Amino acid sequence: MPREWNFEDALPVIGSITEGNAWDGNRLLFTNIAMDRMLAYDPATGTVVTERSGTNAANGLNFDAQGRLFACEGGGRRIALYEDGQPGVTVVDRLNGKRLNGPNDLAITPEGRIYFSDRINDVSADMGNEFSAIISADPQPDGSYVAVQRTFDSTMPNGLLFSRDYKILYVAESDYAAGRFRQLRGYPVNDDGSLGYYELLHDFGPHRGIDGMTLSSEGHIVACTGWEVSGPGGMITVFEPDGRIVATHPTPAIRPTNCTFVGEDLYVTSIEGHLLVARGTGLTGHLLYP
Repeated sequence: MPREWNFEDALPVIGSITEGNAWDGNRLLFTNIAMDRMLAYDPATGTVVTERSGTNAANGLNFDAQGRLFACEGGGRRIALYEDGQPGVTVVDRLNGKRLNGPNDLAITPEGRIYFSDRINDVSADMGNEFSAIISADPQPDGSYVAVQRTFDSTMPNGLLFSRDYKILYVAESDYAAGRFRQLRGYPVNDDGSLGYYELLHDFGPHRGIDGMTLSSEGHIVACTGWEVSGPGGMITVFEPDGRIVATHPTPAIRPTNCTFVGEDLYVTSIEGHLLVARGTGLTGHLLYP
């Protein structure tokens, strides 16, 4: 693994939070949360276009095995399906008959079960369920989805990521409040979709934990960590599957938010609105699609 990654701006800094990196095989899709839009960047030409407007403060994006794009709409309080030229379609927006609070990030199994983080911290009024949790949207034979609560021990779950064999769901438990946890957890995934008791893989102590993360083809967890108020600042931290840190790479962003690979290049978004790229990292991504 290279000792140092050098980050450069792929685009001018947007000035408000970017997130949700997802590679479709040709373009990098990412969200600009405050401006309610999804952008598409073409690495071949260096150009960017607004792919979708009115995204209800969409955050995390991810593709299923069929290449369908799903989004966590924090403002819309739903998981939405985005199809070309069509309005977003609600996948799930309720749990136990109550509105979701603030869907944040998502990971999808080969069978199409969508796991996502839902957080009371992201709701200012009209709270739905009075807890934060990992929830799954389970596909039904008629094409609909049913929401099922999967964790009962979370206060602010953030980024989600499956291991290469889909038997472990990595969860960033990233509660900023004093006395709460900022941890990387590994939850075993049972055959019925439920999650077992987590293994603590890394504890960040008083520092910022993980926001978004991606998986390398060798199974490394590549995570956006750190911030400007404590510790070494914004970082990309690379973990072995057992949680051992094998590399850290400082970023120009004070708070990197999410990342994904395009070949050996790692693209990183940030709280300031970056789209950064570290070229030739020596790692490649492990994606369900494409």
